[in-house]
Amino acid sequence: MFLRYTQRKKDGKLHRYWSIVENHRGEGKRVMQQQVLYLGEINDSQQAAWCRSIEVFESGTGRWRQVALFPEDREAPQLAHEVVHVRLDQLQLQRPRQWGACWLACELWQQLRLDEFWRGRLRPSREGTDWLDILKILVSYHLIDPGSKWRLHREWYHRSAMRDLLGRTGDTLELQSLYRCLDKLVEHKRSLFSFLTERWRDLFDAGYEVLLYDLTSTYFECDPPCHGKRRHGYSRDKRPDCVQVVMTSAGRITELLSHPIILAHVCISRD
Repeated sequence: MFLRYTQRKKDGKLHRYWSIVENHRGEGKRVMQQQVLYLGEINDSQQAAWCRSIEVFESGTGRWRQVALFPEDREAPQLAHEVVHVRLDQLQLQRPRQWGACWLACELWQQLRLDEFWRGRLRPSREGTDWLDILKILVSYHLIDPGSKWRLHREWYHRSAMRDLLGRTGDTLELQSLYRCLDKLVEHKRSLFSFLTERWRDLFDAGYEVLLYDLTSTYFECDPPCHGKRRHGYSRDKRPDCVQVVMTSAGRITELLSHPIILAHVCISRD
């Protein structure tokens, strides 16, 4: 693969539009170029970045080189860069994993500086359980593909890239550690709310009077009433066609009134 550009004159100026293309061998030893990705107009630094991204890194020499991939049963054309033949019938896909969303979840964790908050509070156990890693896995799981802890233990962890992103060893994740980790968070709840509030204010330069958290909702399969609290809005149950009410428990209301700084999940119903 390599970069190719086309030129177009518009409003008296010459514009270059870039694409990533690859060579394909057609009938009669004819080489054809097929567009893989259209990039549009890019500047010089972006062009250099794309060139690096489609090159191959040689770990032995520490240098980059461009290669072209062709099936083993086809003769490669004369190209300016190296040709590598691939045995398509022997290609195997092994251990495919969810990587992008897991990486983004870890980036959000770093932006919130949660390592700074939890490192002194969730220390590894004597048995070697890294509670901070367990918490990161739980948070990423509920952010990306929420479900039961049993499903996280048996399926999701093996299909995700969390082990590689966190530098963990071993393919298994102990089920009891997932349950026990949540018990270790309760005593730090208030300090976590205060910490997240400050991070939210720093990141978005936001102000507030009251922040509500841990709200839930219930919806009604009926016609909208002429008056009352039931109304259309953002539905966490994925039923925007139904009217709903947003509620919190009496214990949560007491905590709201007794604690001036509260932050977690905010749910807003709107007309």
